[in-house]
Amino acid sequence: MAVLLGVDTGGTYTDAVLIRDETEVIATAKALTTRADLAVGVGKAVSAVLAQSGVAAEEIAMASLSTTLATNALVEGQGGRVALIYVGFRAADLEAHGLSEALRGDPCLLLSGGHDHAGAEVAPLDEPALIAFLETHKAEVSGFAVASQFATRNPTHEQRVAELVAEVTGRPVSASHSLSAKLNGPKRALTALLNARLIGMIDLLIGRAEDQLRHLGIHAPLMVVRGDGALMSSAQARERPIETILSGPAASLVGARWLTGAETALVSDIGGTTTDVALLRDGRPAIDPAGAQVGPYRTMAEAVAMRTHGLGGDSEVHFTSQGLTAGVTLGPKRLLPISLIAVAAPEVVHNALDAQLRRSVVAEHDGRFVRAVEGQGAEGLAPRDMALLERIGGDVWPLGDVLRNRVDQSALARLVARGLVQLAGVTPTDASHVTGHLSAWDADAARKALTLFGRKRGGSGMRFCPDPDDLAQIILDRLTDQTTLALLETAFAEEKPGFDLPPEVLARHVLMQRGLSGHRGVLRIDAGLNLPMVGLGASAATYYPAVGKRLSSEMILPKYAHVANAIGAVVGRVTMRESATITVPQEGVFRLHLANGPQDFPTAEGALSQAERALTEAARARAGAAGAAEIECHVTRDIRLADVEGREVFVEAALTVEASGRPRVAVG
Repeated sequence: MAVLLGVDTGGTYTDAVLIRDETEVIATAKALTTRADLAVGVGKAVSAVLAQSGVAAEEIAMASLSTTLATNALVEGQGGRVALIYVGFRAADLEAHGLSEALRGDPCLLLSGGHDHAGAEVAPLDEPALIAFLETHKAEVSGFAVASQFATRNPTHEQRVAELVAEVTGRPVSASHSLSAKLNGPKRALTALLNARLIGMIDLLIGRAEDQLRHLGIHAPLMVVRGDGALMSSAQARERPIETILSGPAASLVGARWLTGAETALVSDIGGTTTDVALLRDGRPAIDPAGAQVGPYRTMAEAVAMRTHGLGGDSEVHFTSQGLTAGVTLGPKRLLPISLIAVAAPEVVHNALDAQLRRSVVAEHDGRFVRAVEGQGAEGLAPRDMALLERIGGDVWPLGDVLRNRVDQSALARLVARGLVQLAGVTPTDASHVTGHLSAWDADAARKALTLFGRKRGGSGMRFCPDPDDLAQIILDRLTDQTTLALLETAFAEEKPGFDLPPEVLARHVLMQRGLSGHRGVLRIDAGLNLPMVGLGASAATYYPAVGKRLSSEMILPKYAHVANAIGAVVGRVTMRESATITVPQEGVFRLHLANGPQDFPTAEGALSQAERALTEAARARAGAAGAAEIECHVTRDIRLADVEGREVFVEAALTVEASGRPRVAVG
């Protein structure tokens, strides 16, 4: 009998689960996610699940980790400072696919070089300019990304850049061709940039998690869940962290299928930071053909077709005022709940809230707190940012006590974006503590914070909501509203054939909203989901019954919904894909584009056969390196032909080989 350990590190909780023989849940446990060192939370959750089950550490045959770390970092605009080397492109190309926005002012070098569509060199690589750039910036960045024009047709310039980065800086480098075989240089560059930005935090998480497991006596191999729900080795995840975006959500889909047996259902997983929604069709999650999208970024990382919204139990509650009407909205940023930070620093939090409640006017930063995140690198900080970080130090502070002017607010925003500090404020979690739905942390602090928040004044000059119980319900109702919209957007996106308007417009359309409330007038309008929903997450039982009622749909809340991600982490398969393209640069020449450079063949079948052999070998090797056993390979050929003067002419072909198997488990 094999005992498998699944772990999921979420924005608020780290979950652990033990499963015997992939059929029976033995035990589950939760621990608070420790942002300063995520592995501490991993160790606490694993220790708890071992103690609860009585299973000895040496009995664990495999461990697997899913994580929302990369997803949350991209949604919140966090990650290390990196540099982009952009080979053969124009400055205008930086504006494509949000690349300039993603750079956020980090260094960028436009370098001569690159190849054409057929893989021929357009211009030589400007190595002296590259070396000068590396010498200038090597001390201020945590890594480099490189994207070269048509690198998927000939990667030699990217490979040479990577060699020089390693020689001159010793920093990690992300090459776009190793992350995707698809065309679209700016999109590949964006993927490489985000990968570079994530390397440091993912590497630290995996390394420390492995240390924690070994400390507990667990020496089984560690797997990591990819964004498509498949598993890969921890070593591969360290090199390609971009593939872990949507790791947690993908694991939740695999877990939802395992827990419910549902063939077709809309799955919604609410965490502390995000709500992730996807469709299970025929028991399988669909892969997004356009690549994973998280927040504003569309990447080339393969991932489940899922919509991720900055909406969770710990989402920031914003006060809104339009005309005489005041209200609230949620997200997309995550805050530490007041009820939670009050547990960490009760005297500071309660004294500050009491003092603020005694004042007749609510100040701008009342009810908000700040603390630094320990163990994070602060390289490349501007002097003002560093001064603010040093002012915060290792303590919890009322926000108004550390901000001295408007310039400090900009510095604070940059520190939050770098993941160096955390803000605390009112969240739906605090509202749930006030209503009594949750009791894990300091409900009294939550009540004080909501009382203070409700004293804000709208356009009418009246206090928004003086009663904290009423405000708590307003916040939870708003969570229901925004969750409903998130589910509807996904449903409209999956309609075949689609409607003429974008899903986000259709979800908010007046007819849709009137239909949900069962409009009865001259017209009768009814609307709702035509399939069941599966609600996952620790707070699903608290928030989702109201969502199911709103959408007139069956809401399935499985027994282990609170640890579905951790379950999905251990019941998945190892799957690796390798792709290549064959082009025809001239009549009678069939050019195969592989990672080691282009190869020419006199016949199409010769190129196709070699592509299949090379890709199968590479995919099988990667799957084996990822820990797969009993590997099976499946080849897909997509051949484009054209009719020219009555005869079929080969235009282009794309081949993909998928190697898949269950992960090997430790024996003995």
